[in-house]
Amino acid sequence: MRSHLLNNTTAEHYRNTVSAGVERVAATLAATERPFSGIDVDELSPLVDAIDLDRPLGDAAAALDELGEVYLRDAVYFHHPRYLGHLNCPVVIPAVLGEAVLSAINSSLDTWDQSAGATLIERRLIDWTAERIGLGPAADGIFTSGGTQSNFQALLLAREEAKVRPEDFTRLRIFTSECSHFSVQKSAKLLGLGPDAVVSVPVDRDKRMRTVALAHALESCVAEGAVPMAVVVTAGTTDFGSIDPLPEIAALCEQFATWMHVDAAYGCGLLASRERRGLLEGIENADSVTVDYHKSFFQPVSSSAVLVRDRATLRHATYHAEYLNPRRMAEERIPNQVDKSLQTTRRFDALKLWMTLRVMGADGIGELFDEVCDLAAKGWQLLAADPRFDVVVEPRISTLVFRYIPAGAASPDEIDRANLHARKALFASGEAIVAGTKVGDRQYLKLTLLNPETTVHDIAAVLDLISGHAESYLGDSLDRAS
Repeated sequence: MRSHLLNNTTAEHYRNTVSAGVERVAATLAATERPFSGIDVDELSPLVDAIDLDRPLGDAAAALDELGEVYLRDAVYFHHPRYLGHLNCPVVIPAVLGEAVLSAINSSLDTWDQSAGATLIERRLIDWTAERIGLGPAADGIFTSGGTQSNFQALLLAREEAKVRPEDFTRLRIFTSECSHFSVQKSAKLLGLGPDAVVSVPVDRDKRMRTVALAHALESCVAEGAVPMAVVVTAGTTDFGSIDPLPEIAALCEQFATWMHVDAAYGCGLLASRERRGLLEGIENADSVTVDYHKSFFQPVSSSAVLVRDRATLRHATYHAEYLNPRRMAEERIPNQVDKSLQTTRRFDALKLWMTLRVMGADGIGELFDEVCDLAAKGWQLLAADPRFDVVVEPRISTLVFRYIPAGAASPDEIDRANLHARKALFASGEAIVAGTKVGDRQYLKLTLLNPETTVHDIAAVLDLISGHAESYLGDSLDRAS
């Protein structure tokens, strides 16, 4: 069994095995004609359940053959131009190279004596991102598993900076748009705040937080004797890609001495854009910022970070363990990243972004993100001119939310069911994948455009498929009713 350990004596075995895996994946990608096979869970589950994990195959080639049957054949392929579902991006090759390197070396980013140069690379990328945001010379941060963890850590810091005793946590309030990410509510619960901790602020017609409503909510909070702990500003909402008015909210946060957290998990790609960077004007006033490189920097999952204006606030996540990072190490200025992180063992995910920047540069990333934003603008024009669809808002980034509307008479509930059916039928066909959401009480569909290879023709073709599935459903419903 030692022959399977990666070390100096098995380098050739490693090279051959990984090369075989790369060849298999490359061949699969080259032959992929649809984003999904259309298989359902009842068909795939028995194949996986039938595998006896206590009887190894003993051979990597055989394991790859088996993997083709239970995973590769039926995986959802985000690189396909008609994958238009969730916030999943195709990945750039330099980042995949970084993934291969970091997996083999297997550095753990908790302490300097487990990572050395990896620690310095991660720190340099944090500095680079903070500079792009404009957080100032005292900024710092840490890579995380994703936006949910980043938002949680930011709100943990905000809670501690509010300087309220634990018995008074029920007085703390977090203000956020009604279109913000669910992780805000989840974080509040995990942080032990009260059931009324999260105050949902109404949005305008463009799905941006209404600053007048926020001002009134903050005033009411103070008048009631509660404590405005934080305002979570969204720079790229999950459903609409909307960007809250950052400068105006920053002024309110300063007025009420409230922590300003910007969730730019989606919109962080604008940091690399030469055309649209102005959409993030005001983000430099934030106390903390969430960025998800694995959304709009075209990085493999996971590659994310939380950044803070004042590195001293990261002390709220610090715990010193004698076996790992004793206090004397901080006094000796040994850079242990675990001092800033909620995680202990942590992958060197920063390497993927490092390799991307060293090969492509920030402008290369920005150009790709601008392409999908341009595509969304064209998709909006297509939808707005098509009487079959009702489109909600003109996109600020690269998301389109719309609803099929039949030419003939149909009740709102029937239209809801037709849109739900169309999404499900499209997924089952494997020809394309779109997401869904609710606007008010009604069912809508969503195109999340993150692939520069997607074209206006692809969007038009998917809209035709959606219309066809919806019309078929409504026709069958009328037949059954008669």
